Amino acid sequence: MALLIAGLVVALFAVFTVLRAVRIVPQARARNVERLGRYHRTLKPGLNFVIPYIDRVYPMIDLREQVVSFRPQPVITEDNLVVEIDTVLYFQVTDPRAAAYEIANYIQAVEQLTVTTLRNVVGSMDLEKTLTSRDTINSQLRGVLDEATGKWGLRVNRVEIKAIDPPKTIKDAMEKQMRAERDKRAAILSAEGQRQSQILTAEGDKQGAILRAEGQRTAKILEAEGQSRAIDQVFQAVHRNDPDPKLLAYQYLQVLPQLAQGQGNTFWVIPSEVTSALQGVSKAFTEALPPSAATLPASSDSSASDVSEAEEEIARASEAAAEAVADAREAETTPGPRQLTSAVPEPSPYPDLEKNRQEA
Repeated sequence: MALLIAGLVVALFAVFTVLRAVRIVPQARARNVERLGRYHRTLKPGLNFVIPYIDRVYPMIDLREQVVSFRPQPVITEDNLVVEIDTVLYFQVTDPRAAAYEIANYIQAVEQLTVTTLRNVVGSMDLEKTLTSRDTINSQLRGVLDEATGKWGLRVNRVEIKAIDPPKTIKDAMEKQMRAERDKRAAILSAEGQRQSQILTAEGDKQGAILRAEGQRTAKILEAEGQSRAIDQVFQAVHRNDPDPKLLAYQYLQVLPQLAQGQGNTFWVIPSEVTSALQGVSKAFTEALPPSAATLPASSDSSASDVSEAEEEIARASEAAAEAVADAREAETTPGPRQLTSAVPEPSPYPDLEKNRQEA
């Protein structure tokens, strides 16, 4: 019975010893082995054999890239503002022996190194530059950490800043500044819109004024051309009919009363040509007139209305001639312009003409 128990104990010890001699390491893992207290070798992924009770196998070391997020750290900027910076670190163990024997706790070491490096980098920047220079901070942190952790058997792949939290008062001030900037841009855009609208309105008014001026110019040109043609036709007609001086003098006397028809005309000047014109008209009326409908007796071809109209025309012409002759004589004796007055009409200086008119 005792021998059976001893055999069972020996068998169990042998099985336990064999199990301790076999070590299976997963992929992307590594285990350090010490023999009699001294580093012996690193177990590779797969099946490995060690000497039981002589070799000591340490826990596995993960060789994959690891992500470590550190809690927010207070950092003072160059303009003496405290900001909370939250970082995340991506690193990988490249040498399991160095990671186990060169540093006691490489995770804690990396965290403290990240904090100190971050304070050195951010301490040389103001708040505005810190908020807008994340890539610069990340690259500087990565360079410093990669250089320092190389002897620890680590490789820092990336360092990212998750958040930069300034104080609440600074946040409020930044929000007000941002709101003011947006209001400024809105005011500028509104002013630009009004300016553009006024410019377009002014250009439209300018084009309208130009078009109106061109229209007026064209209208005046056409009107002037029409007047020119009318004058030319009248001039040609006058020259074709060959008017005598008597008709021209009579037309000249008919225009004279129109000179004094204006309300502001208190005096007018009688030209020197009036005397000669009056002499021509008076000579025309004193000479024997050719037979006309006004002087011939009434017949079956002329009516009483034509005779009366002729008499009225002769009377008006006689009165105008008499007044013009009187004004001309007075203008010759009196120097300077003569003021118009409402004088009593003088008796006609041509009694024969008046007698003939009454007989007619």
